[in-house]
Formats: sequence, structure tokens, C-alpha cells
Amino acid sequence: MKLISVIVCVLLAAGMISAQPKAYFTPEDLQIFNQYLSYIKPFKNLTKTEVLEKTAIFFLGKPYESHTLETTAGETLVVNLRAFDCTTFVETVIALSRTASSVVPSFNTYLTELQNIRYRNGAIDGYASRLHYTTDWVYENERNGKVKNISAALGEIVEMKTIGFMSAHRESYRQLKGEDATLQEIVDREKVINGRGGFAFLPKTTIAIAAPLIPHMAMIGFTTDIRGLDVSHTGFTFHDGEKLTFIHASSARQRVVIDQKTLSDYCLGQKSCTGILVSQIM
Repeated sequence: MKLISVIVCVLLAAGMISAQPKAYFTPEDLQIFNQYLSYIKPFKNLTKTEVLEKTAIFFLGKPYESHTLETTAGETLVVNLRAFDCTTFVETVIALSRTASSVVPSFNTYLTELQNIRYRNGAIDGYASRLHYTTDWVYENERNGKVKNISAALGEIVEMKTIGFMSAHRESYRQLKGEDATLQEIVDREKVINGRGGFAFLPKTTIAIAAPLIPHMAMIGFTTDIRGLDVSHTGFTFHDGEKLTFIHASSARQRVVIDQKTLSDYCLGQKSCTGILVSQIM
């Protein structure tokens, strides 16, 4: 972590990034970012969907790694372009795509985009300010104009489910162990989420029928019957000819892949999966 802090200081001195937002990253992350800019430059004037696709494909084969954001003592913007879990893959692809299409596609622009996507109101204020629950992530990013939840338009079921997995399993989260104040912040956030009247999702038995209506490179959350949890996995829809599948950081395959199964078959094969939440990237 000292190495990363030094890197940030050197870049600040060189004028390469501004003092905000503060971030932790490695030289390899910065190298990958620059490689991405060179790769995406010929495509930056394509549609948003096409840029999203090119960005996601850039990371095909990158390794899966869990807990990629739990590398610092305090809550800080963590950049990892070397390996992904399902959520950081989605956030990275969206933030990089927005950066590539921006007036100034710099590393600092990417840091700002990433922070605005990952944290409530784009502000880092402790562990509870991160958008942990996917339905909360979608709600906040839709409110900020970054995504549009289209689940209801596809023929939804509204799930009136009490969200509370994190507070009920505090021992599974390092930041909640012995931290009663942080736990209370999570409990308060769960109450806010539960006060929104549930969330809409497309049942897994109807995905095959709705497939032609589901946009390419929409963000998807796999809804679950696990008690207290809204979504257990995320990725992007991917139309391969007439086949609707998805691209994601797969824990089973241990890398970023375009799944071989159709989206419908994948969901039907997951016992705990109840369907998908679909959000178009704006």
C-alpha cells in the first residue's frame, strides 16, 4: 500500500491527476488504463452500446478475484484493472466507457466516473457510503442519469422482499465486525431500501420470451431467493446473433467470459436465481 501511495504522490506532482478523488492503484493498473485508451481510441465515436461492448471485450480472459475492494484499512476508491469480481467488472466497464466518450479521457476522469458510480452521491464517507446492494446501486445510478431500470417494461414481478443480508451476517464483513456504528449505518440504509416498496424483476421462466426485447449490453442483476439479499451476481447482456447470453466475471470459470449458455438457460439452471433485474446504460 505504501507503493501505491507513492505512485499517487508522484502523479500528483507530475500534474497527471488532481488531488480528488484519492485512489489506490498499482503501476500495472495505470499501464492497463493507457493500453485501454489506445485500444478504444478508434471506437470512441461509436454508439454508447458499442463502446460498452468493446470495453467489456477488452477484459475477456482477465482473472476473477473476490473481495477486490477490501484491500485498504479505510474506505478508499480502489482501482483494480488486473482482476475483477462481478460487481467491479460492471462498474469498471461503465466507468471506462464513460471516460472514453468524455472530452478529457484521462485517468483522473476515470477515477471520478468510478467514484460517482460506486458511491452514494459520488462521495466516499465510510464503508456504508458504498452502494453494496444492487437494487440500491441501480436506484442511485438511475437517479443520477447513468442507468435506466427497464425491468418493469419487460413484464415484471414486483418483489416485496425485506433486504437485510449484510446486517444479519455481519461476521462475513470485515468492516462490520466489532464496528457497531458502521453496522447501524448499514441497518439504516437497509431501512431506506425497504421503504421503496420492493423491486421489479423479470422472472427466469419468461427470459426466453422477452429476449428479443432485452437490449444488448444492458446491466443485469441476477435476483435471488436467498433471505435478505436482492441480487447475487451481475453482468451485461450480450446478443450473439439470435442468442442472448451475457458477459461477466465468472467465479465458476475464474475469469471474464462470454457465457456459453443462453441467459435463460443459465438462470433456469441456478436453483436460487429467481430472475433478472435489467438496466440500460445511459
